[in-house]
Amino acid sequence: MLYMIQMNVDAAEWDRVMSGYSQEDMQAMFAHMEALNNELTSAGEMVEARGLGGPSLAKTVRAGSDGRPQVTDGPAHKGGILAGYWVVDVKSEERAYEIAARASACPGPGGKPGNDPVEVHAIPGDPTA
Repeated sequence: MLYMIQMNVDAAEWDRVMSGYSQEDMQAMFAHMEALNNELTSAGEMVEARGLGGPSLAKTVRAGSDGRPQVTDGPAHKGGILAGYWVVDVKSEERAYEIAARASACPGPGGKPGNDPVEVHAIPGDPTA
């Protein structure tokens, strides 16, 4: 079963949150995520994973009246912005929850587990299959 596991950060808080990480904190966060990614890859569960840039790198696109893209800076909605995600292929929903909990426990500033909320979305099978 395919699942997307998402970590979100409040867009308005992005810079404050990121500035709270020391160099050592960043290294601990990256090591935690690398270990999780390696575990998923070794288990054959990894489909794709990415960390994303903050709101300053986001663009919102809408179709103009002429159908051409109308591009504005920043996320489309106030509130959470997708900070990173995993797409995993696992045997059960419970396994997706285990992975999400592991991501949630990523060390934050000061090395304490962040225990940030992590969303788990089922990805339905191919409707054309």
